[in-house]
Amino acid sequence: MTGDIITYDYYGSLYINLTNRCDCRCVFCIRDQADSSLGGLWLQEEPKKEDVLAEILGQDLTQYAEIVFCGYGEPTCRLDDLLWICDQLHAAHRPDLPPIRLNTNGHASLIHHRDVTPELQGRLDAVSVSLNASNAADYLAITRPGAGEAAWQAMLDFVRDAQNYVPKVMVSIVDYDKTPQEIEACRHLAESLGAIFRVRPFAG
Repeated sequence: MTGDIITYDYYGSLYINLTNRCDCRCVFCIRDQADSSLGGLWLQEEPKKEDVLAEILGQDLTQYAEIVFCGYGEPTCRLDDLLWICDQLHAAHRPDLPPIRLNTNGHASLIHHRDVTPELQGRLDAVSVSLNASNAADYLAITRPGAGEAAWQAMLDFVRDAQNYVPKVMVSIVDYDKTPQEIEACRHLAESLGAIFRVRPFAG
């Protein structure tokens, strides 16, 4: 795994790179670029959960505002390993352990064929779900999920259900080709779901 980056500092948070796998092909995603242009974040091999844990615990965590499961792929493709890592971080009783957040497309229950949201309780402090559109048709056109229309409803259900188990649930959009009207429609949907709304800038 020479050159592969497992953890990295991003705007003062420690990001965890678990996998390249994803069930979507979002139009704004840089995953379709050549591997060489993605640098060490493009994993040649998925890291073992034990190696991820050791790399996290080997750092001074006081310098980070959060630990964030993210990376180029969808972290919940490795849900069991993700939850194991969370359990071990809490079990280490580190006084410098910051809040733990999951950045996700919200398809975990769809991917694993069960409602996984109860399994997040006590493990995650926050979840940020990629909303990206205010309606199913636009969502499918932007995110291009492998599961098709089922992915839209699965994402909405995940946002609603996660609020029963995770203290802070957010939804976000990337301001890629978004009109002010569309952004407001997304904000309205987020509020109807009971979630916090964020707009993320398109990296280009």
